[in-house]
Amino acid sequence: MEDKIVSWAAELQSHAQAGLFYSKDPFDLERYRRIRALAVEMMAERTGLDREKVCGLFCNDTGYQTPKVDTRAAIFQDGKILLVQEQNGKWALPGGWCEYNLSPAENAVKEVKEEAGLDAAVKMLIAVQDRDKHNTPAYAYGVVKIFYLCESLGGCFAENIETMGSGYFPEDGLPPLAEEKCSAEQVQMCFRAYEADTWTAQFD
Repeated sequence: MEDKIVSWAAELQSHAQAGLFYSKDPFDLERYRRIRALAVEMMAERTGLDREKVCGLFCNDTGYQTPKVDTRAAIFQDGKILLVQEQNGKWALPGGWCEYNLSPAENAVKEVKEEAGLDAAVKMLIAVQDRDKHNTPAYAYGVVKIFYLCESLGGCFAENIETMGSGYFPEDGLPPLAEEKCSAEQVQMCFRAYEADTWTAQFD
């Protein structure tokens, strides 16, 4: 369920960030700094996070606020989907934040290599989603998630700092998922795309 306090704090921070970027009046700048500080107080109070951590996550950007982009790769083998095990023990589709110098599709390939040790090729767009409509908990900033159907070109899992392991799982035997990164519903969507003769990309 949407947390209205978190949503309000995020909106206040967005307006404050834009105001700090565009405003030239020193009095207005002071007001926008105060609005941003209040947004941090609200977020810290609501989430229980330390204020410095909230500032780092919440107020570390400049200019007009736009969503971050997260890519996820769905790779199948014998009707099973590839998942990687996060450091917290939960599992997710390989993926992560899009690098500034890579296209989303290129980023998906990079993430598969880093997290699962596989070379991959993107075959099809599955979906473009607004994260807060599909994943919990709510984030303090907007995220666009892009899911791709990919093909493994070879390779094997290699020890890395992001994931503990990888494996292929059937739809009816999924391990505990890192719901903030990919939900069971999103994994099931990837199965439907893989099984379909034709697939129309979904979007919010």
